[in-house]
Amino acid sequence: MTIKVYTKDHCPYCTYAKGLLSSLGYSYEEIALGSDRKAIMELASETGMKTLPQIFIHDKLIGGYDDLKSLADSGRLETILAK
Repeated sequence: MTIKVYTKDHCPYCTYAKGLLSSLGYSYEEIALGSDRKAIMELASETGMKTLPQIFIHDKLIGGYDDLKSLADSGRLETILAK
């Protein structure tokens, strides 16, 4: 899968990111960490990013919802996915 979205429970920005991807017609793999604090902390340790969602395209971290929205609004998301 080209797009992976790491999410946690009760996260509005996780919901926004998934909704944006779906509305644009992109499929993605959701890795739901739920409320697993240990898994969330391990991901944060690996990426240096402490918030969720964490969105990866072609196994590269692009950031969270705001970063995804910015890429989509600028047209760069389509370019990145085409690579």
